[in-house]
Amino acid sequence: MRGVDDDRRAARPVERALLGARHRRPHPRAARRPGRAGARRGRFQDRAGPDRRGVPGAGRRPPGAQPGPAAGRPGADRPALRARVRGGRARRRAGHHGALRLGRAAGDRVHRGGRRRAAQPGRADGGRGRMGQSVAALVHGFRAYDEQLWLGGVVLNRVASPRHEAMLREALDDIGVPVYGALRRHELPPVLPARRHGLVPAIARDAEAVRAVRRLGEAVAATVDLDRLLVLARSAPALTVDPWSPEPAAGAPGGARPVVALAGGPGGSYSHPETAELLRAAGAEVVTFDPLRDEALPAGTRALVVGGGLPESYADELSANRRLCIAVAELARTGRPVLAEGAGLLWLARELDGLPMCGVLDAIGASRDGLVIGYREATARTDSVVAAAGTVVVGHKQHSAVLTPRAGERPAWSWDGGAPEGFVWRGVHASQLVPHWAAYPEIAARLVAAAAVEPATAEAPA
Repeated sequence: MRGVDDDRRAARPVERALLGARHRRPHPRAARRPGRAGARRGRFQDRAGPDRRGVPGAGRRPPGAQPGPAAGRPGADRPALRARVRGGRARRRAGHHGALRLGRAAGDRVHRGGRRRAAQPGRADGGRGRMGQSVAALVHGFRAYDEQLWLGGVVLNRVASPRHEAMLREALDDIGVPVYGALRRHELPPVLPARRHGLVPAIARDAEAVRAVRRLGEAVAATVDLDRLLVLARSAPALTVDPWSPEPAAGAPGGARPVVALAGGPGGSYSHPETAELLRAAGAEVVTFDPLRDEALPAGTRALVVGGGLPESYADELSANRRLCIAVAELARTGRPVLAEGAGLLWLARELDGLPMCGVLDAIGASRDGLVIGYREATARTDSVVAAAGTVVVGHKQHSAVLTPRAGERPAWSWDGGAPEGFVWRGVHASQLVPHWAAYPEIAARLVAAAAVEPATAEAPA
């Protein structure tokens, strides 16, 4: 009777044949990846024979040939090859493929998948996010990139261990760059509120955000040499230019100052700080209101600004505040200036993810996976409270939700490589593009001038 051992012995030649064929056949994608072809040839091809890549039938046994040592490789060590295959599979399963710890000198030896290799000085620990001597190359690159820049020192972040810190400090000492502190990973716990909350925790001054800032401050004070850092900061030469300040706009309205409602909270607004400064310089009285909690606009509001810092993740709270939504819709219907940036555009839509919003714009918003982020050089498509037609600005986009349609009958902006975007209707200007008003102070001047006069409302809806 044929036993199990007989079956195993019968299968061994086939197993050896498959193993030999695998190690003589090049990787099918190696020819398309020249950078790795050499490594694959050195690892998998017949070392004693020539490179047979591209030769028809290379690496294949002729029909009828008996399994045995590969041609050109008498006495090949098949058990060693099988051990290499098993070791490679184990390394890939363990996720160690390509993770080589940095060696301090050419003579250092490291283990990788059970094999001893000479360390490669200067190579970073890509699989674990650490850096060794390569941090010196990185810092030197920043220092040499701009000859007018003087690099006074560095603060190391996400340091893994005392040994890792010593390695980084030694590498930076070799290029003469002082280290003013090292923040360890375990010393910076994830205490900050989730990123999806955006600016809300800071603007609302939530207890969680206050506690997180205090704990981060304690960690920095314990690991960074603040005295040396302050001495370095005070050694900087005096600025040769005047600091930025909002210049009073020419032709600012006289008499009573129009009230401009600015979306925000106790800790600030959802706009850049310069936005409020420019509005005041243009002659407006800026009053902050909280779109998540306040049920009415400030008394006497003649214009509304919703900055790009309002996060999309608060759609439930924005929708639930129905009284404020109705007040915003009424302000827009009367033709008063309403400027919405970023997620403010979604707030003015008819609905977002099935939740009712202000209904100022005949559009529907929907959240999607992924994030659209980047800068755009945009051209104004029509006259509005923001800019005259043809004006070119640079703004920032960061959003995951999109509107359908993307633009109204009178789009706000257009840029190369994209369809027109945004809505202009009566005094409303809504877009997901967020320009920095400090670069375009005329935006504040135009908005305040429009708020100071009685609007014209004889216009078709958006």
